[in-house]
Amino acid sequence: MKVKQILLTVALSAVTALAVIWGYGTYVKNSNTYAGQQQGVVPSNYKYAGLFDGNTPPGNTIDFTAPAEAATPAVVHIKTKTNAKQVSNNLGKRQPNNPFSDFFDDDMFNQLFGNRGRGIIPEQKASGSGVIISDDGYIVTNNHVVDNADEINVTLSNKKTYKAKVIGTDPSYDLAVIKIEAAGLPFLLYGNSDDVKIGQWVLAIGYPLNLETTVTAGIISAKARSLGLNKDRSGDVASGVESFIQTDAAVNMGNSGGALITTDGKLVGVNSAIASPTGYYSGYSYAIPVNIVKKVVDDLIKFGTVQRGYLGVRFVNASDMGDDEKTRQGIPASAEGIYVTDVPTDGGAYEAGIRKGDMLTKVNGVAINNGAEMQGLISRQKPGDKIPVSYIRNGKENTALVTLKNKAGNYDIVKADAVLETLGAEFTSLDVRKAREYGVPGGVIVKKINEGAINDQTRMKDGFIILKVNDKEIKSVEEMKAAVGSNKSVTISGFYPGYDGVYEYPLSLGDN
Repeated sequence: MKVKQILLTVALSAVTALAVIWGYGTYVKNSNTYAGQQQGVVPSNYKYAGLFDGNTPPGNTIDFTAPAEAATPAVVHIKTKTNAKQVSNNLGKRQPNNPFSDFFDDDMFNQLFGNRGRGIIPEQKASGSGVIISDDGYIVTNNHVVDNADEINVTLSNKKTYKAKVIGTDPSYDLAVIKIEAAGLPFLLYGNSDDVKIGQWVLAIGYPLNLETTVTAGIISAKARSLGLNKDRSGDVASGVESFIQTDAAVNMGNSGGALITTDGKLVGVNSAIASPTGYYSGYSYAIPVNIVKKVVDDLIKFGTVQRGYLGVRFVNASDMGDDEKTRQGIPASAEGIYVTDVPTDGGAYEAGIRKGDMLTKVNGVAINNGAEMQGLISRQKPGDKIPVSYIRNGKENTALVTLKNKAGNYDIVKADAVLETLGAEFTSLDVRKAREYGVPGGVIVKKINEGAINDQTRMKDGFIILKVNDKEIKSVEEMKAAVGSNKSVTISGFYPGYDGVYEYPLSLGDN
C-alpha cells in the first residue's frame, strides 16, 4: 500500500506541475502586449520599409566582416611633414611713411617686422587617412590632411610605405588627390551616395589617433548636412560646398580622408569632420558624399582644378528662419524652402528667367528642401552644362533650363596655375596708364591675398605693386610667373601706391 500511495502522490504532483506550467505560459502569452499593439498587425511604416514581409528582418543577420575585409586594404595611413619656415617681413631699406603707420610708428614697425622681427615656424607633423581609388596609386583624401605639406608619406595596410605627390586640391570641397608610384594595388569601388537611406548601416575605416587600421560601424543618421566648415582659397565660407552624410559611426582625429562604406563594401563617402566640443568623437561624424567626390577627383586628375558650375543665385533657407527674421529680410512669412534673395545679372539663372523672390523646388528633376541639397546637386555639374531648375512664382511652378557658368561668368575650362596657387594671391597686370602715373615701366598688382606663402610668411597688404622678382624686372603676370618658375625661394620687390620706398618680401616656396 505504501508503494501505491507513493506512486499516486508522484503522479498527482507531476500532473499539477504540468498544469501550473501550462497555465502560466498561457497567461504570459496573452498578457505580453502594450496599448495599441495587436498581434499579427504590422504598422504601415514597417510595410513601406519592406520589413516583416516574410523575409528575415534586417539587422538579425548583419555581419560586417566581409565588407571590412574587402575595404581595409584600400584605406591608407597618410603622414605629412611641414618643414620649419623662416617668417620675415624685412624691408629692403627703412623708409618713412610706410602703409602700416596707422598702427605703428616707423621705428616700432622695423623693430617688430624688420630684421629683428624675423622668426621661425617650427617643423610640423600630422597624420590622416586616404582611400585608394585606382590600382595605379591614385588616392583621395581631405584637403586639410595634405594642405601646405612639404612631404607626404603613405603607408598601406601591409606596412609598405611610399612617397606621395599632390595631383590637385580644392578647399571648397575639402578634397585632394595624391598619387604614389605603385601598381596592382587594391582599391575601393564607388557606390551611389544618392541611394543611401536614413537608418542604413555603414562602416567608417581609417587611422584615428595614430592607431592602426580601425573599423567602426553606425547608421546613416541624416543627409545633406551643412556645417559651415569649408572655405575657398580666399577664406570665403559662402563658396564652400557642403552636403554631408551624417552618421553615428565613431570617427576621431586621423580618420579624416578615410572611407565610409556600405555593407557590400562600396565607397559612399569620404570622412571629413566630427561634431564635438572637445575635438574627439561625441556622437556624430560627417562624410563627403561619393557622388561629389567622383566629380572632384576626375576634375583634379584631368585639369588640376575643379570645373565647378555656378547656378548664379543668392538664397536663404526660408524654412529655417523665424517670422521676425523673414520680416527683417523682406521674405514672405509663408515662404518655405530655398528662397532666392538675389540673382546677379551675369549668371546663368538670370539668363534663364529666375528672379528674386522665386522659391526653388527642384534641380535636374530632383526635389530639394535646403541649400545643402541644392549645392550637392549643382556641384556635380561643370560650366556649360544645361540643367532644368524648377521654381514657384505667384503660386505656380515653372521650370527653366539654366546653362551653368564658371566663377568668372563664362563657360571656359578653368586651368590650375601652380605658381599662383603657391603664392596664394590674385594678381593682375598693371595697365600702361597707371604705370605711367606711378613712373614705372610696368608691374603686377596684388589684388587679393588668399591662403598661401604670401599670407603665411609676410605682412604684405592688398594693393601692393610688384616690380621685381629676384631682382628681375617684371611687367605682367606672365612675366612674374616665369620669374618665380620652380624656384624654392624668391624675393619680391615693389611699392605701395601713395607711400615712399621700395619693400622686399623674401619667400620660401619649397618645391612649388
